[in-house]
Amino acid sequence: MPDFASKPISVSIIMPVMDETLSLGETVDIVMKENQPEDIHEIICVVSKFTKPESLRVCEELAAAYPNVVWTRQQEKPYLGGALQDAFAWSTGSHILLMASDLETDPHTAKALIEEARNGWDIVATTRWKKGGGFDGYNPVKLIANWLFQKIIGLLYRTNLTDLTFGYRIWRTETLRGHQWQELRHPFLIECLLRPLRQGANSKEISVKWEARKEGESHNPFWRNFLYFRIALKLRWQAKNRLPAAPVAQVHQ
Repeated sequence: MPDFASKPISVSIIMPVMDETLSLGETVDIVMKENQPEDIHEIICVVSKFTKPESLRVCEELAAAYPNVVWTRQQEKPYLGGALQDAFAWSTGSHILLMASDLETDPHTAKALIEEARNGWDIVATTRWKKGGGFDGYNPVKLIANWLFQKIIGLLYRTNLTDLTFGYRIWRTETLRGHQWQELRHPFLIECLLRPLRQGANSKEISVKWEARKEGESHNPFWRNFLYFRIALKLRWQAKNRLPAAPVAQVHQ
């Protein structure tokens, strides 16, 4: 169980950037305005060779507005999963918070995630399925498939978490070290949750509302969601002695 004595933390925020501009700027501004400056260690805008020039300009403007906090780094590994793996390695804060730059992850919730992580949880996730959460503009067919997936994998892993695929979450950084990641595309979002859980990481979730992006386009086609099953089943039956050793539960000092 976590130590519920409130502790100081420093958060590395990761935001992959492809074609977002206004939403990226709004996300960073809200996070900086609503959180204590000492809590935000860094914000890493992860870009690729496919990132639009106008998005790169916004990253530069944000770095100028928030010097020594906002950084732009170009991913070395391919796809979303590769970008996140690179960013996990770059992060130097006590905690890592993953957010979208298109407002699909409500930036106002970042404060609640950080405050909850301060209590000592290894992982604080968000859920769209509990009271206070919800979906706005989600494809109905995808919504049903999502619900079924959450139920099946939740039972398989015997976890109380109800939204295993939504990548809006904060980890204690040490829980993400030493893994041999397998996924490079969007299914990495579930791999980077299930691996720490299998190692015994403690977790909590808070409700959040999801709204369809109003800028840019999705880079995760519907059919690819079925690949989440592949990594989830593979990790569930993989012998624990083939996984990295679980880190000792502690709160960053």
